[in-house]
Amino acid sequence: MKIHCEVRYPSHQDDAKHYDTATLRKHYLVENLMVMDEINMVYSMFDRIIAGGAVPVQEELKLSAPDILRADFFTQRREIGIINVGGPGIVQVGDECFEIPYKEALYVGRGNRDVIFKSVDPLDPAHFYFNSAPAHKETGIKKVSKKDAVVMHLGCLEESNERTINRLLVKEVVPCCQLQMGMTELAPGSTWNTMPAHTHDRRMEVYFYFELPLDAAVCHFMGQPQETRHIWMHNEQAVISPQWSIHSACATRNYTFIWGMCGENDDYNDMDWCATEDLR
Repeated sequence: MKIHCEVRYPSHQDDAKHYDTATLRKHYLVENLMVMDEINMVYSMFDRIIAGGAVPVQEELKLSAPDILRADFFTQRREIGIINVGGPGIVQVGDECFEIPYKEALYVGRGNRDVIFKSVDPLDPAHFYFNSAPAHKETGIKKVSKKDAVVMHLGCLEESNERTINRLLVKEVVPCCQLQMGMTELAPGSTWNTMPAHTHDRRMEVYFYFELPLDAAVCHFMGQPQETRHIWMHNEQAVISPQWSIHSACATRNYTFIWGMCGENDDYNDMDWCATEDLR
């Protein structure tokens, strides 16, 4: 079993204006999260979020604390949100096992020592995507399916942004400390997400795109509203969105993405909207 953790440091919005394509990708794009029999993580200094992927195939994968945490175990001071984007999987927390099918989630609160990822069928392995944030108290464990989510239907096909937002791991569903996670599914024929665009200085965000065929790509837009940039992304890749940045995308076809947020404010609707005509 291999565990990798890369540390990314924050960047100032004035500096980001001068980044070329390679530098943008180096600081914000997370390309290789899903690797067979590995756990791969990026620890971002933006609100100290961790974005990770685990693909157990021939062996179980135990989530241990990377050196940057200086912790005895991963959840010693952290909470975790896990969503399965692959084949049927099992997450064991302590002595308890949770079956996590495709597009279902598990919340693991602070203080649960052992977290182990398993696949039901090695020929159809689970792909566990997870986010983690510092937590100030113990909040338990809860499995969450789409039927438990706070569901929002937004947009329309005429504007190419008909979508369903499944708020899975939010305070209305689980007793999160600061982490929030959800999944947005775009309808066939729709390609735009999160329009009109917005920022939120009270928290940062990570997007993880999936359900993209090999020949498809998504163009993720970021940067300050009057100084935008873009990064081309592919299936099962993530992107870090700083507090000062918009986070929107358009793709060559419809897709699904997971959003994860952490920071000072756990109010989902706390957003600073950017009028489309003001974007530059």
